[in-house]
Amino acid sequence: MQTPQQTTTASLRERYGPRYRWLVLATVMVGLVASIISSTIVNVAVPDMSHHFMLGQERAQWIATSFMIATTLALPLTPSLLERFGLRRVFMAGVTMLAIGGLAGGLSNRFELMIAARVLEGFSAGLLQPIPNIVILRAFASEEQGRAMGLFGMGVVLAPALGPTVGGMLVEAFGWRSIFFFVVPPCALAFWFARRFLPTISSFTSPAAGRFDWTGTAVLSAAILLLLNGLVSVHHGVVDASSLLLPGLLLLAGFIWLQSRHAHPLVDIRLFDRRVFRLGAVVGFVYGIGVFGSTYLLPVFLQMGLGYSPSVAGAALFPGGIALALALYVTGRLVDRLSPQRLLFAGTLVFAVSIGVMATVSAATPYALILVWIVLGRIGLGMILPSLTLSVTRGLDRDEIPQAASITSLLRQFGGAAGVATVGLLLEWRLGAAGFTVDSLVPAAGAATSVALVRAFEETFGLLMLLTMPAVLAAWLMARTSRTRSGRD
Repeated sequence: MQTPQQTTTASLRERYGPRYRWLVLATVMVGLVASIISSTIVNVAVPDMSHHFMLGQERAQWIATSFMIATTLALPLTPSLLERFGLRRVFMAGVTMLAIGGLAGGLSNRFELMIAARVLEGFSAGLLQPIPNIVILRAFASEEQGRAMGLFGMGVVLAPALGPTVGGMLVEAFGWRSIFFFVVPPCALAFWFARRFLPTISSFTSPAAGRFDWTGTAVLSAAILLLLNGLVSVHHGVVDASSLLLPGLLLLAGFIWLQSRHAHPLVDIRLFDRRVFRLGAVVGFVYGIGVFGSTYLLPVFLQMGLGYSPSVAGAALFPGGIALALALYVTGRLVDRLSPQRLLFAGTLVFAVSIGVMATVSAATPYALILVWIVLGRIGLGMILPSLTLSVTRGLDRDEIPQAASITSLLRQFGGAAGVATVGLLLEWRLGAAGFTVDSLVPAAGAATSVALVRAFEETFGLLMLLTMPAVLAAWLMARTSRTRSGRD
């Protein structure tokens, strides 16, 4: 029997045969699904945790924000860590930290300790997120990548769909601490799978002994922290926000300059020299804004704007989750035969339209029609994810794939964090104009009727649709480039 030091991709492929690549994909999926569950399951416990720790809304929002910031900080580290330590060690370290974060969060008796646990969970999620894309793009032939991406996407989508439902039952039955402990069993399963199926010397990654870019890591981390905290601080005033945003932008510019001159950069800026990758980066960033922004806005609108109960609002999201999973699977099969750029354009257009029609929803809109619009948007999202990854990575050299996957994940996550903050600001602005407050959504003195409240949400959806239009334009340009190249061929 081989020792772990002797485990290579070739030896494992010989042992398990053609199905080995699917075993590797299943292994990294279990780890990533655990990280996704840890990010979404906690939302349903925020009221209980706020009561337990006696939190106001400004402190309570850090339960989610701390996770997202830590994830964003960790994402660009994955390619360098994979090159230095290999696939198995990085993956096992990620799921181990995730389990430790879950245990620490569940045992926390102070809010600060619980936030530290959330940061550890978020950091591990950032390490794990790019790994499945890297495995798919390196372990599978080009004609199978779409199918693998679709199957993987179904698991990624079902995790956040089921997470809040399971979390709600756990909180009611066992209290908020149980949601932290829930992530430990899948982490243990992923750890066992990794020891069995992941190689220490892998052809899926390119281990190297290059020096780690600590300077770039520090500068990028500081830039991300300043920019995200600056966006969150906008509602405190322009001066407070500018004191964070301007230094953040300067540090980001400095990071780009440093990376362009580094022999082994943390982020390979040269990838942006390629037009398709630049356009794909725009789509990825705006995709994050749209997905996270709409996911935040939709349940709030259904409950606070239209008066649906939490159970009815949750039921409204379930058909969309099923539609998203099916769209991911079907798109994964189609991108093996059709142009991923054209599917990407279709997906961004459908998603933008779905947000736009939500701006027409009122108290008189039938519940069934609202379900149709939600399903339409989720179909669009299902078309985007696999086609975006394949659009920006096909044609790249093998050694460039980890960087490309990490950069697109980073931009998508950063766009998501920025999207939640931006949608929150837009909603606060429009609600304030209608005489309402974000905290309670109770009309202020002399405020308009509930019609004005619904209109504020409608206007926010309209503004969010405008924010998604750059993605539609970029995807159209990518599709046009694809058609031009096909014509030349």
